[in-house]
Amino acid sequence: MSQASKQVDWCITKALKELEECKKQGLKPKHRGLVKVPSNVQEAKQHLTKAEHDLQVSEYLVKGGFADTSIGTLFYTMYQCFLAISSKFGYESGNQTCTISLIEYLIEEKKIAVDKRFVAYFKYETEEQVKDSIIEMREQYTYGSEVKVEKSKIDFFMKECKELIDITKTIIYE
Repeated sequence: MSQASKQVDWCITKALKELEECKKQGLKPKHRGLVKVPSNVQEAKQHLTKAEHDLQVSEYLVKGGFADTSIGTLFYTMYQCFLAISSKFGYESGNQTCTISLIEYLIEEKKIAVDKRFVAYFKYETEEQVKDSIIEMREQYTYGSEVKVEKSKIDFFMKECKELIDITKTIIYE
């Protein structure tokens, strides 16, 4: 059993426990894991629409001189693609780490044709194979005081977001 598979199982168990606890306490159902649900192509399409919207916001911010703020919307462009894929395969996610693990698992199981580099962008740069970490950049530019971003990094992630949107469309509409 792979690490991603173990993580997905843990996320499913976590969500079930949290939902049961909410039920016991009479609270609105909420979880921070993964729940297996029926495949929902309509929801997947909505996530894809949100990804395209986030990419447009990124382009708008860059043109307006706010490249640092665009890092967050570039991050969410990619993440919305992952949520779209999750919905298509019948998962509801309440946790970014669980979503990333699910995508990694679906790649390992050859259920989706997504290059592993897209998963690697959501890992921290301590891993040697990661060229850039969108998650680290998002944290740096959201919580830090830096406002200047290398144009090459913005251009790189804009291109990657467009490619991931195209791949996601193929997965959702197949």
